Amino acid sequence: MSNSEGSTKDTHENGKRSSFHIKINGSEFEVPGPKISYRELVNLAFPGEPGEIIYLVQYVSPHGPDGQLQDGESVELVNGMKFDVERSHRS
Repeated sequence: MSNSEGSTKDTHENGKRSSFHIKINGSEFEVPGPKISYRELVNLAFPGEPGEIIYLVQYVSPHGPDGQLQDGESVELVNGMKFDVERSHRS
């Protein structure tokens, strides 16, 4: 596993990253890019859970702004991003 951002193993021919190393709730994942959606993050954090549960998805980017995602949204990936995915107490 390479943690170098310029690794040829993790890049396409055009120089863009093809996979990203991220953390979700403290667990490491390697995911394809260039974006990840709210629903993909929820499925990685809570596999097999019903789709009607509302989740709070927050992220911290090492090289950009931090933020939140809502259902239907996605974010551009940066290697090393950290995501917190929690069940909401709302219904």
